Amino acid sequence: MKEIDLLGLFFPPFLVWGVIAFLLLGWLRLFFVRIGFYRLVWHRSLVDIALWVIVSGIVVAFLG
Repeated sequence: MKEIDLLGLFFPPFLVWGVIAFLLLGWLRLFFVRIGFYRLVWHRSLVDIALWVIVSGIVVAFLG
């Protein structure tokens, strides 16, 4: 896939997809905090990284 042009600046597609995934992950983490999901996990940072990988894969599948 080619670079994405935003106001004359060229960005690699994975950077744009990663930013979109990061924003979606922020909302997902807020939801998990509100329902108390993080009390059930052993290592919150590992869960966050795994969620980012899953969300970024979904974003790439839909936008790629």
